Amino acid sequence: MNTDQGILSQIANTLAAHFDVLYYIELESGNYTKFISTVVIEDLDMSLTGEDFYKTAIGNSPKYVHPEDLERELTLYDKDEIARRLNEERSYSMVYRLITSGKIVHVRQTYTMCEDGKHFLCSIENIEDEYQLQEEQKKNLQSVERMARLDKLTGIKNKNAFEEYMQGIDERLRNGEDLKFGIVVCDVNDLKLINDTRGHAFGDEVIQMTSRIICDIYKHSPVFRIGGDEFAVVLTGGDYANREQLLGTIREESEINGKTRTGPVIASGMSEYISDLDDNFDSVFERADELMYENKKALKSANLSNDFRKVEEQKTITEDRKRLLDKLFGALYTIAGEGYVVLNDLRFDYSRWSIPMISDFDIESEYMYQADRVWHDLVHPEDIKAYDKAIEKLMSDNAEVIPMHYRVRKSDGTYVLMHTRGFVLYDNQGNPDYFGAIILPQ
Repeated sequence: MNTDQGILSQIANTLAAHFDVLYYIELESGNYTKFISTVVIEDLDMSLTGEDFYKTAIGNSPKYVHPEDLERELTLYDKDEIARRLNEERSYSMVYRLITSGKIVHVRQTYTMCEDGKHFLCSIENIEDEYQLQEEQKKNLQSVERMARLDKLTGIKNKNAFEEYMQGIDERLRNGEDLKFGIVVCDVNDLKLINDTRGHAFGDEVIQMTSRIICDIYKHSPVFRIGGDEFAVVLTGGDYANREQLLGTIREESEINGKTRTGPVIASGMSEYISDLDDNFDSVFERADELMYENKKALKSANLSNDFRKVEEQKTITEDRKRLLDKLFGALYTIAGEGYVVLNDLRFDYSRWSIPMISDFDIESEYMYQADRVWHDLVHPEDIKAYDKAIEKLMSDNAEVIPMHYRVRKSDGTYVLMHTRGFVLYDNQGNPDYFGAIILPQ
């Protein structure tokens, strides 16, 4: 090639700070001169000079280009396409991946037309650091956007996400889509009382527990926390088809929670979209909200909330009762042998647990108030209903011993099947005084 090597060397040195490989190519013949090659992509098998840049590059590409990018990268060496684009744009580029020295590296290959219109520059730039920075910024942006739609306390979708979802449904309805969906509105009974008597930290735990219950029941539908103690579920798919059964499940669980004091009482109301009646999403929501308040009144009339209120009126166990608890626990522990032991003073809702249970199930302490909630949260979701019914039967039927079988989550996240013999001890007046259990892992 008739080129001024001195001038080209100066150009190459000037561009060296920006590119890893630089070629000066005659557009028509493909004759080229290579000026720069860094350690980063030194594997590229291109001589310092050559007669056919296009053919040489096509032959080398399969050796170095990532297989998923190869077909796209090969389009860079179509001479007619290069001439067309450089005449129109003067410069263009493509990002793809190289495999060099056993590592994947993102590069940007750029073509730039020279002033004479007969030559062009091909520059290849290692942009791995730039790519990783962009990916990190993209993740951060996605994280910020996601967090703006998530409730910090429960981890489920928040009111912002609910309003966006509602707008999406309304748009589809305006477009004439034939949609089938329902809405369930849930509200925690007596949350204000809980906050006032036990503090907001405990109230937050109740909200989190409520969220878990709703999500466990409505596994295939989006769940939103739309207010302090208010939740909404948009029923879709199988949850919509089984909506009556699932509503019965959440109401039954709330009744059990109220009677056994093992969790929150949740008022609920449900409504379905009716095309001849509802113009928009909000119409369905308002109907579900009204039905929820009706259920809330019914729950209060049944005094289920009052049972939960007993948990809030916590008394501190007296020293003599604690000593008696320890004596009874010691006797029970001797009988149990290798099993776990739990003994609860029902007057003060104060329990003592076997030491091995502390580490095996990541339990906070050997002694605890309201420990039934801790154990209840560890029971496998599929076994909760049977477990609650067994506890309810034990507490209400004056049964001496009731065997129970259920799975419990250990500290390592795995579940173990438990065989439990639960019993109640009564005082002289026939009132439940102690609840005890010997628990044997299977």
